[in-house]
Amino acid sequence: MDLQLWSYLIIFIVGIVAGVINTVSAGGSLLTLPMLIFLGLPSSEANGTNRVAIVVQSITSVLAFKKRGKLETKVSSLVVLPAIVGSILGSMAAVNISDGLFQIILAITMVVTIFFIVWDPTKRSGKEMNLSLNRKALGALLFLAIGFYGGFIQVGAGFYIVLTAMFIFQLSFIHANSVKVLVTGAYIFVSLLVFGLNGEVNWWLGLVLALGNATGAWIGSQIIMSSQTKWIKWILFATVLVMAARLLYEALV
Repeated sequence: MDLQLWSYLIIFIVGIVAGVINTVSAGGSLLTLPMLIFLGLPSSEANGTNRVAIVVQSITSVLAFKKRGKLETKVSSLVVLPAIVGSILGSMAAVNISDGLFQIILAITMVVTIFFIVWDPTKRSGKEMNLSLNRKALGALLFLAIGFYGGFIQVGAGFYIVLTAMFIFQLSFIHANSVKVLVTGAYIFVSLLVFGLNGEVNWWLGLVLALGNATGAWIGSQIIMSSQTKWIKWILFATVLVMAARLLYEALV
C-alpha cells in the first residue's frame, strides 16, 4: 500500500519512543506493532515490517555485549536452534491468519505482557549457572515455544526469554539479557526472511522504524544516566491498555 509522508514521520517518532522504552525497560513492540496496524498496514505486513527494526536493534545489542565481554554463549548455543525452529513455524502461522483474529490475539497479548513488565519478576540476584540435563531439555522445549511465539507475534518475547534464562538456567540478569539479544537476533532474522518471502514486509517503513529505534536508544541511555525511569513503565502501561482496547474494538465491530 502507498503511505503518505506523515505516516513515515509518525512511525519514526513512535520508533524513538519505542527505542527509549527498550533501553530503560522493555516492550517497545507493544507500541510499534499496533501503530503500524493503525497506519493502515494489514496485520501480517505490520508484523513483518516490525521485525526489520528488531533485527537491526539485535545486531547492535549483540555487538555491545561482545565489546563489554558480557556475551553469554553456552546457554545461547543450547537454545538458539529450538528458537529458530519455533520461529519458522510461528511465522508461517502468522502469515496465514486473518487480520481480525490476529488483532484480537495481539490485544490480549499486549495486556498480559504489560502486566508482566510492570510487575517485573526479573528483579532478583543471579545464582550459579545450572546446565543439568533436565534443565537443558526443559530449556530447549521452552525456547521452542518462545521461538514460535516470537515468530508469530514477538511482542514481549524478549522479556520471556530473560525470565526463562534466569529461572531455568540460573543466569544473572545481565547474562540473561545477552542470551535475549543473541537468540532474538537469530530467530527474528529467520522469521523476517519468512515474512519477506511471503511479501509481508514494507522495507522502507521498517528502515525508518529502525532509525527511530536507534535514536530512541541513544536518548534512553541518557535518561538512564540522569534520572529515575519508573514513570516510563506507567506511561507505557496506560498507553498499551488504550491501544489494546482500540485493537479489540476494530476487530470486533
